[in-house]
Amino acid sequence: MLNIDHLTFRYGRRQAPVLEDFSLSLKAGGIYGLLGKNGAGKSTLLYLISGALTPQSGTVSFKGVNTRRRQPSTLSDLFLVPEEFTLPSISFAEYVKLNSAFYPRFSNEDLKRNVGTFDMDLEMNLGAASMGQKKKAFMCFALATNTSLLLMDEPTNGLDIPGKTAFRRFIASAMNDDRAIVISTHQVRDVDRLLDHIIIMDNHNVLLDQSVDEITSRLKFMVTDNQSLAREAIYAQPGLGGTQVVLPNNDGADTQMDLESLFELALTNPQMLNSFFPKESL
Repeated sequence: MLNIDHLTFRYGRRQAPVLEDFSLSLKAGGIYGLLGKNGAGKSTLLYLISGALTPQSGTVSFKGVNTRRRQPSTLSDLFLVPEEFTLPSISFAEYVKLNSAFYPRFSNEDLKRNVGTFDMDLEMNLGAASMGQKKKAFMCFALATNTSLLLMDEPTNGLDIPGKTAFRRFIASAMNDDRAIVISTHQVRDVDRLLDHIIIMDNHNVLLDQSVDEITSRLKFMVTDNQSLAREAIYAQPGLGGTQVVLPNNDGADTQMDLESLFELALTNPQMLNSFFPKESL
């Protein structure tokens, strides 16, 4: 669905590149988690994918078309929910009426379901809403567009605990085999059970690009009080309930991925991570 080929981007001629010789492919039918430190280029990548920014070199192709051309057929089939945005001082219903026509597969039924999930009112004034309410409204609209590609930058920022719970239901119910959803976030515990593919960025490039199934087939995640086991771990972090460890999955154990531990392992010991997931297998 999406091919990013040798992409390089910098914000100024004299500035260091945010992305350099960056390549990535996304298939339909997946919910991708995009992780990285501040400044790793996650938000920039989403804007490049959407065609809002132009790379110095390389291309982003969505269904075979360069997104920088910003063709109507492309723009109507992808949607970006940025971390920060403004909405006009009109009712939510009026906003939908004005903007839904740009998306051929927009569904009013889906919108009503999404609004119900977040317990919202279509007559609310968007200009007077809190940032959390604006984000919920914008995400309700985004999912109802039924675009093949949905990009979300820090979608849970500004949401309260019930809102985060609703967000997880909201995303899970919207997924199908014909679309891909990319969630860029620092709030890994808000989304770790939603994701089926993990992309970790560091040093302008891709550090990890693997499915959750592949990750858990090679690595074992667990909490233990066994200090000997903790010493054997490739990553260990003490906590109140015990030590969170990452171990080689030599016995084929079925464990749930701990996204926070995986991310910390990737940043603190990328060479170790690469030994389990060599770039040739990406």
